[in-house]
Amino acid sequence: MKTIFMLPVVTLLLGCSASDSIEVEPEEEVIVVEEDNTPSANFDLSTWNLSIPVNSGNGTAQTITVAQLNNKYENATYFYTANDGGMVFKCPIAGFKTSTNTSYTRVELREMLRGVNTSISTQGVNKNNWVFGTAPAADKAAAAGYDGEMSATLAVNHVTTTGSSSHIGRVIIGQIHANDDEPVRLYYRKLKDNQLGSIYFAHEPAEGFGSEQWHEMIGSRSNSASNPSDGIALNEKFSYTIKVVGDILTVTISRDGQTDVVKTVNMVNSGYNVGGQFMYFKAGVYNQNNTGDDDDFSQATFYALKKSHTMN
Repeated sequence: MKTIFMLPVVTLLLGCSASDSIEVEPEEEVIVVEEDNTPSANFDLSTWNLSIPVNSGNGTAQTITVAQLNNKYENATYFYTANDGGMVFKCPIAGFKTSTNTSYTRVELREMLRGVNTSISTQGVNKNNWVFGTAPAADKAAAAGYDGEMSATLAVNHVTTTGSSSHIGRVIIGQIHANDDEPVRLYYRKLKDNQLGSIYFAHEPAEGFGSEQWHEMIGSRSNSASNPSDGIALNEKFSYTIKVVGDILTVTISRDGQTDVVKTVNMVNSGYNVGGQFMYFKAGVYNQNNTGDDDDFSQATFYALKKSHTMN
């Protein structure tokens, strides 16, 4: 963004006597001052890094570090500021993935409670991550904090329309990630013949603690779902909150003029309150389609993103 200041400039006329009556018309000099309108100028990204589906050099996706992200980083293709000030995440189907174990591309923030202190490992029960409030006392002391809440206001602008029926139109917009599994993955999905989209989430217990659970909040996650009467349109703003207190997970969807939709899951038997399990939030666009056209994409614009923990 540019701010333009108009300053008067006086032009001196030579060769005229003092008795001559001369009226000098001021001209205007334009001074252009560049303003920082990158995402980190509008949002607190001091404890986030970013993944984009560009080759890092070893065949996996590139990570934009906390320091880089907060040094006026933007990418005209994947991550930038919209004209209305929102933070845009755009992710095509084709691209590099974060690891060989990941099937889908993403343009997604990853919580980094260590900030720019790279002496702390990204993984583990340490000052970069958080734990459940029901974790062992030693883990609560070792972690950066315990329990957590993340809230976001956003609009999903585009979803995929090509590929298999099980993949079309679905995208993850928020997560809690643990060591290897996800206590929650929040989905938006709009099928191409529907005008409105659905919201649902998955709760994946830790390995050995049971099967994945699915919870529908607005509409259906079915591959052949009918248009949800209470669904969310593309470009419609809504908010979500993902909250963990102890073993209780609460997901809330909010829209202006409508009653909040709330789902609660008791995770006491999900294996996340044992020693060694660490957590971090993720937010953005995690494209859940790898069967469509390479240039098909998912996109969301975030207008607010906040998180908090009980800090040690």
